[in-house]
Amino acid sequence: MGKKGHQNRRPGSLISHNGHLVNEAQALITRLDQVQPFALTMPMVRAANIPEDAQLGINKLLVEGTADLRRKINAFIKRMKQDKYTPADKAQRIFALLKLKFNALLDQLDIFADVLTQRGEHDIGIWLAGLDTVAKDALSIVRKEVSMPPLITYLDRGHGAAIRRARTRLPGGKKNPVAVIRVPRERMVSSGIASSLVHEVGHQGAALLGILPTLKTALRKEAEKYPEEKQAWMLYERWISEIISDCWSVGIVGIGATTGLMGVVSLPSYFVFRMNLDDPHPFPWIRVKISSAFGAALYPDPQWSRISQLWSQLYPTDKLPEKQLKIINQLEATIPAFVRLVLRHRTPTLKGKSFGAVFPKQKRQPVRLRQLYNRWKTKPDLSKKYRPSLAFAVLGQARADNKISARTEARLLTDLLRKWAVKRNV
Repeated sequence: MGKKGHQNRRPGSLISHNGHLVNEAQALITRLDQVQPFALTMPMVRAANIPEDAQLGINKLLVEGTADLRRKINAFIKRMKQDKYTPADKAQRIFALLKLKFNALLDQLDIFADVLTQRGEHDIGIWLAGLDTVAKDALSIVRKEVSMPPLITYLDRGHGAAIRRARTRLPGGKKNPVAVIRVPRERMVSSGIASSLVHEVGHQGAALLGILPTLKTALRKEAEKYPEEKQAWMLYERWISEIISDCWSVGIVGIGATTGLMGVVSLPSYFVFRMNLDDPHPFPWIRVKISSAFGAALYPDPQWSRISQLWSQLYPTDKLPEKQLKIINQLEATIPAFVRLVLRHRTPTLKGKSFGAVFPKQKRQPVRLRQLYNRWKTKPDLSKKYRPSLAFAVLGQARADNKISARTEARLLTDLLRKWAVKRNV
């Protein structure tokens, strides 16, 4: 009697909800079957391929994720067929979670599809493969200190770059196996693209070194030590992630990093001076000043003073409100001490070295870059021996010195990007 009464409390609609959810789950399986490895779907010439370790990491992520989701959906279908008495709301909750996992898998697929689809575009794919090589080279300055992840690039609209760092969480909670760098399409092809690209590499490098937490602690101590300068040091702490990446860019490509940054942030004055103190990015005017100061500290040369003065002429501060000008004056006064603190900073991952010591300072000195460009002009084949990031530094220096036209620069870089892409796949 008790058992019969127990059954009577479950209306026949329970069987129909099971059938409905089984059909919905089988539809997920059908759509899951359409998720193919990129090796089967992405047409591209060999030179445009992404690095092999990146391909393996992406394929492993998607294959394992697809197999795991398939197992869970099949287990759900089996349960729905065998257990006729699971309450409808509970069954729906389980199915809804499976659907979220399915959508997260598609989100992961789309992240990498956006990257790989461009590899089939004429010229663009090969340029991107060349930029992959530049990114890898820019990160390699810390290869002895940390394990380097693969890096891949793609183009997108807008004038800013961005990175989805390796080993961060993807939709669904899986760890990203590669660093995916978005570079602005409007900066192809010029040496200015190195400024944006290497800045994003700097975000990955700083994360691998674990330098930001200890730097933030050091900056807070400076704020406590110098109360009259507290606002400036607290702003540096808020901005330190972006500043470290700007420093990385200057350290790798020299003055081309600062002139490239100027190209990105050359906006109407309102935006150049707009201070959103909650923004992790320094406002553009002071950001260029800080970039120039890092350049002067790493690679002493009169050019840094000239570029800083030019920026002040382009965006004079004399008409700013007094409150805004007070903050700028305090920041400018503390920039030298701030730059020294950053470049002298040490973390356990650096194994006794200062942060400033990781950069190839001897090979990036302006006088050296000028010499290399003069040799390049007389013996173009020498460029084949240059490391990718060094080649960008040489051309960035030549551009800053007005020794090369934009057309010639684009031609040389296009040739180099193609050579790097082909060489990587030989």
